[in-house]
Amino acid sequence: MKVWLLLGLLLVHEALEDVTGQHPPKNKHPKEPGENRIKPTNKKVKPKIPKIKDRDAADATPKTQSIMMQMTDKGRFQKPAATLSLMAGQTLELRCKGSKIRWSYPAYLDTFKDTRLSVKQHERYGQLTLVNSTAADTGEFSCWGQLCNGYICRRDEAKTGSTYIIFTEKGELFVPSPSYFDVVYLNPDRQAVVPCRVTVLSAKVTLHREFPAKEIQANGTDIVYDMKRGFVYLQPHSDHQGVVYCKAEAGGKSQISVKYQLLYAEVPSGPPSTTILASANKVKGGDDISVLCTVLGEPDVEVEFRWIYPGQKDERPVTIQDTWRLIHRGLGHTTRISQSVLIVEDFEMVDAGYYICTAQNLRGQTSVATTVEFS
Repeated sequence: MKVWLLLGLLLVHEALEDVTGQHPPKNKHPKEPGENRIKPTNKKVKPKIPKIKDRDAADATPKTQSIMMQMTDKGRFQKPAATLSLMAGQTLELRCKGSKIRWSYPAYLDTFKDTRLSVKQHERYGQLTLVNSTAADTGEFSCWGQLCNGYICRRDEAKTGSTYIIFTEKGELFVPSPSYFDVVYLNPDRQAVVPCRVTVLSAKVTLHREFPAKEIQANGTDIVYDMKRGFVYLQPHSDHQGVVYCKAEAGGKSQISVKYQLLYAEVPSGPPSTTILASANKVKGGDDISVLCTVLGEPDVEVEFRWIYPGQKDERPVTIQDTWRLIHRGLGHTTRISQSVLIVEDFEMVDAGYYICTAQNLRGQTSVATTVEFS
């Protein structure tokens, strides 16, 4: 009986296996080993794009590192602001980090070789000290490191520092001028500046013409006011010439600056425009001769002269005189005429030949020549 029972159970088990094999799971395709078993969905997902820094753009412009520090009254150091206002009489001490530091400061301090100013280079920093400061010391103070290869050095633009310092002095609204009257030349090819700088940040500054009396508007197109420079004529022309002055108002007080004569210069910038002329091109023995070298140039540009002449090798004595003056050439145009004259007395055979004059200014040099014969 037990045997028949066991056989019946085996038959039922086989029948169930057959039924199971006839109805596979409702999948589109059988799962492969390692296949993701998570049911896919139709939800759209916005891909996240990682932000990439533009390193090339960042590397193209080197970071400028300020190397300047200012010593305060409490003996501490701090980075100076772009514009500082200090009381006159205070001691100014600036330091710039680096073993090879160069400095720039108001030209006023260099012009008079002021002993109040001290510039020193230490092992790790440069030091600038100004004692007994005055309103006249107002201006830009800057420093920079140097990159050197042997004896050749160049400015390191990545290591610089600067600050514009105003020294406030009682009774002074304007930065004092060394003279009571100054000349400003108006050149058609560059800006002109009437240097009315103030020592009070809140001061209102205006520009005035002396005759006919009127205020000249700084309209931002032809004329602008820059606290660090003064009134800037962006495109000077002959109509701007005349006598002008500035007026400052602050704290219920007003002050008039020195007067400035604006002169229009018709000669463009460049190397000297030079001519040469001999008093005679054929000279008899024993006579005197003069050779004149003339330059017409900008009123405020100095000219230096050099001569080469036949008797130079034999150390023949000559007389050389240099002079200059301003001339007016109509329509208010002003020109500087610079001259050098070479004089030879008791002319000899050795004095015959080429006389060469070289005129030089900051923008270049020009050489001209003429021939003098012995007759």
